[in-house]
Amino acid sequence: MSVTISIGLERLRHRHTTKRKREHHVVERMYEKSMAEFGVEVRELLGVVLPPKKLLEISDKLREEYYERLEHSEISMLPSYLHTLPTGMEKGDFLALDVGGSTFRLAIIRLTGKSNGEEPLQVRRVRSFVIDKSIRDLKGQAFFDWMAAGIGELLVEYGHLTGTADARLQMGLAWSFPIEQTSPRTGRLLAMGKGFCATHGVEGQDLSELIMRACRARNLNVEMMAIVNDGSATLLSKAYRDTTTRMSLILGTGTNAAVYLPTTALGKEKFGSRPPQWHDAADRVLVNTEVSMFGRRVLPRTRWDNELNDHHVLPGFQPLEYMITGRYLGEIVRLILVEAVNAAGLFEGELPEGLHEPYALDTRILAAFELDKTRTLSKANATFLAAHPLPMPPRLSELEFIREIAMLVSRRAATYLAIALHALWRLRTEAEGLEAGQSSHVTVACDGTIIEKYPAFRSNCQAKLDELCVLSGAVEGAVSLDMAPDSSIFGAAVAVACIQDP
Repeated sequence: MSVTISIGLERLRHRHTTKRKREHHVVERMYEKSMAEFGVEVRELLGVVLPPKKLLEISDKLREEYYERLEHSEISMLPSYLHTLPTGMEKGDFLALDVGGSTFRLAIIRLTGKSNGEEPLQVRRVRSFVIDKSIRDLKGQAFFDWMAAGIGELLVEYGHLTGTADARLQMGLAWSFPIEQTSPRTGRLLAMGKGFCATHGVEGQDLSELIMRACRARNLNVEMMAIVNDGSATLLSKAYRDTTTRMSLILGTGTNAAVYLPTTALGKEKFGSRPPQWHDAADRVLVNTEVSMFGRRVLPRTRWDNELNDHHVLPGFQPLEYMITGRYLGEIVRLILVEAVNAAGLFEGELPEGLHEPYALDTRILAAFELDKTRTLSKANATFLAAHPLPMPPRLSELEFIREIAMLVSRRAATYLAIALHALWRLRTEAEGLEAGQSSHVTVACDGTIIEKYPAFRSNCQAKLDELCVLSGAVEGAVSLDMAPDSSIFGAAVAVACIQDP
């Protein structure tokens, strides 16, 4: 009994001491502003309840940037070699490869056509290989030999499935790294980044030939037919199911978009030295916009955006990306929280553990705050403290402040994305010689963790896009954001099926 009383007294003494310390801390330290004043400032700077005229003005200026780079740019508005979209009637089995930063996926994809009542895109066999450090360290041909080994394993399974020992398969590759494309199926390998050594000794060589050389060494009966990037793959995979698809969006850690445009919308120099046969066959072309690079002179920024940009390894290079993607949403909120601690006494002036480190605040924590519907925000609080402990638990008002910032930052991101997509839709409409009100419905094929999983992000973006379309004279829903799951692997197969190589 005496032990229990002693422990109880010690707990009361500790609680009283802690309370005195907190009171003393507040008295001793003076802050530039109150949390109420700081909250008002954050809402004014991040709130994007812009008047309709201002929304259209930003969209118009972005569209001007798009036009400029359609004429002259070596790093954005890049025409692919793909000049046809699928009809949805293409059929056959194709080998699809998807090489990303952490995974190599390959699959046998069967296209059945849309009119026979079956699922039009079927995965017959699929394999996935983790790309760990040992694989990233493979140099030159060794990396492509590793790819060929995986292809060989899948072909054995396919042979068992079909009863054919050596069925010839056409391949499509979704390549998530830089490449200087020279035809629908070829391109010069450029430095991959992300710790990959595969380009050592072979940089500038043809990517298709490097893979085919490894496949021929193993007597694999395959043929490389198409190489696409993630934006093109997403558009193609959705277009096979839905022929209204004319744009695509990738929004995860980073962002990009593709659009199907008349070739006349681009300056002649953008096409390089393509053969006359290509130009004879191509009325339209799939364009990799690199939309992340736009908006530096147009999109309103806060001091936190400026701070992020100033300390970035590539300041000013991807202004839209720095304000809307998974890598940066958490960082913007982190910068605001750090200022709130130092200038307004958030968390009694105590910076949560680890929050001084750039990019330490994971965007998934913001999502947890937006998802938490409990009165006390207990789930979000647990998620936050597990990553960033504090000496004293946050007050409910402090948790509500974090949630409000997360919502402001994510809604601003959704608004800026909607403006960028609206500007791209207007550009395409004009390039086709139409008025906004004459344009038929356009589907934007979407892929990526933020557009797919971040709470209410897609619906918020769609609502703002609808508003902009109506302001432009079109109907609500003129442009719709539709998910295209597994688009890289499906798009690589569809690219092979619909390609017309002159």
